[in-house]
Amino acid sequence: MRKKLKEMPLYKKADEIYRTVKTICDLIPDENEYLQHTKMHLQENTMVIMAKISGAEAVNLWDIKMENAAIIRKCARELMVSYHSLTAFGFDEADYYLIVRKQLEEFRMLFREWVASFDPKKFIVDEWGLFNPPGIPQDYQQSDEEIDFLDDDEDELDFGYDDFDDEDE
Repeated sequence: MRKKLKEMPLYKKADEIYRTVKTICDLIPDENEYLQHTKMHLQENTMVIMAKISGAEAVNLWDIKMENAAIIRKCARELMVSYHSLTAFGFDEADYYLIVRKQLEEFRMLFREWVASFDPKKFIVDEWGLFNPPGIPQDYQQSDEEIDFLDDDEDELDFGYDDFDDEDE
């Protein structure tokens, strides 16, 4: 799974954004407390995006995938508007961040395609009522047959703990 994840166009674009943000963050002066705070948020959002893509790919459940997708969207939107914080707090190199905004737009298109690939038939009723597939009411009573897919072992989860040496590839 780890290799499959790293080959996904969405994950590759997220990694590209992470690397660009890291490069820009390296230019942020240490003495500006406001920019340091912004830097922390930029780095956090890029890392959360990558972690949530990984988490969504590790499961078959539509509701969990959608929950991860919602968090990814939130982080990406925060990254999109961070240019304003950088300029407001006097970051001289803020125009480099426009590269990130372009990458985020490319990411958004890949993201939409990725979310459309989620199978809404593979869900467990969300008792909070927030992440049920379209047409499934909050009080829906799910039958055992509807969750038979949970017994499928098609994914063979691999969280990559055995291949830390492959990180340099």
